[in-house]
Amino acid sequence: MDVLCSRFIEVEHPDEVSELVTEDVFQSSFFILGGGSNILFTKDFTGVVVHPAFKGIEILEESQNEIVIKVAAGEEWETLQQYCLERQLYGLENLIGIPGNVGSAPVQNIGAYGTEVKDCIESVEGWRLDTNAPFRFPNAECRFGYRDSVFKNELKNKCLITHVTFRLSKIEHYNLKYKALADELQNRQWSPSLKNVTDCILHVRNSKLPDITRIGCAGSFFKNPLIPQQQYEQLKQEFPDLVSYPAPDGMVKLAAGQLIEKAGWKGRRMGDAGVYDKQALVIVNYGGATPEEILSVCDAVIQDVEAMFHVHIAPEVNIL
Repeated sequence: MDVLCSRFIEVEHPDEVSELVTEDVFQSSFFILGGGSNILFTKDFTGVVVHPAFKGIEILEESQNEIVIKVAAGEEWETLQQYCLERQLYGLENLIGIPGNVGSAPVQNIGAYGTEVKDCIESVEGWRLDTNAPFRFPNAECRFGYRDSVFKNELKNKCLITHVTFRLSKIEHYNLKYKALADELQNRQWSPSLKNVTDCILHVRNSKLPDITRIGCAGSFFKNPLIPQQQYEQLKQEFPDLVSYPAPDGMVKLAAGQLIEKAGWKGRRMGDAGVYDKQALVIVNYGGATPEEILSVCDAVIQDVEAMFHVHIAPEVNIL
């Protein structure tokens, strides 16, 4: 389904943001759009869509062991990944293959295969839309959480990110805690290297996610839920094979995909919308699904998981 907005502004330089604030662009309905890979528009947007398009990767510091780079928000995430691969920079390799732009990464605190982008972020810079002033938040002030940050909460619609600064390692090391990744390396009988690890991650991703040129999707549609330890122990008695991961503050993270599969939704469809048959976290559009049909599948999945496990799963996709 095609959707329209009242006005579309492509920002080609960070200095233009202040001008837009002065022109009161952000005083009415607006939406800041990065790559758009995790957005579900359900109707026309009666407001202004602002798209940061500025590019650039700048080296701020470099030593024998580390490098600090400042990356413009409009750079594609894949461009940054290629930059790291070509220069043998370590830290972000588990996040290869994630669509979108660099400026969106800290908002969502994107993560995959045991790594979160917060692990490598030094600081986030941008422009406050409420005060028309620049900001620079070091990592701690970004209040990163699981698929969460200050930019999704207190500062939602109050700032536009212009740059993200990363501190990356020049010393070879890998995060191989994710079982599917470790198994893929072992199956291929490959020793860890930057190329081998990224190749395996891309293989695992592609085996679970549809080709978006053929089947529409927005990646993982649901977040993995966090539940108290006591609730997890009770569920474990009823479902001994329940997959879990330790989480901060005494919480336990469950695998939403497993919950959805156990609730009978993997591969199930309603019209042209459904849950992907290779990865239950993914809702797909098989051709002509309307936003309403996709939302109907989403709501039905949430209700069935809650009825079976008494656990609420929430969409990771932004629904407008």
